Amino acid sequence: MEKLEINCAMQIQKPIHEVFEAIILPEKMSNYFISQSTGIMEEGKNLIWKFPEFDIECPIKVQKIEKDKYISFYWENSGVDLLVEITLSEKENNSTLVSISEKSMENNEAGLKWLSGNSFGWSNFLACLKAYLEYNINLRKGAFDFMKK
Repeated sequence: MEKLEINCAMQIQKPIHEVFEAIILPEKMSNYFISQSTGIMEEGKNLIWKFPEFDIECPIKVQKIEKDKYISFYWENSGVDLLVEITLSEKENNSTLVSISEKSMENNEAGLKWLSGNSFGWSNFLACLKAYLEYNINLRKGAFDFMKK
């Protein structure tokens, strides 16, 4: 395997439109993932995300948005633009399956470090999204304070 890719998924007990909006709208995303964004995720937009735990700005290049179905964007890691794809699928009982892939990095030390960190990151994103939408809880609050420099 020459290239490494992240894939994870989780089912959320909320309607697909509610999940979609929680991902593209910064006022909702700031309740479980980022601290702020320079705008709504819309096709072709370049945004800056800030995270509550880290003093960094993360540039995002939104690629494609299909309402209630699909979101894709690029962000950078170690000089490499990585494609993140989020797919939403309707499931029984008005729930939504959220599937995320991020690709790709070389299968080397830097790639393995990315695979480990971002696999954890996307799993955390999904757990935080679920907690926020289903229970109105912000799991990130204080969770990474130990990492602040």
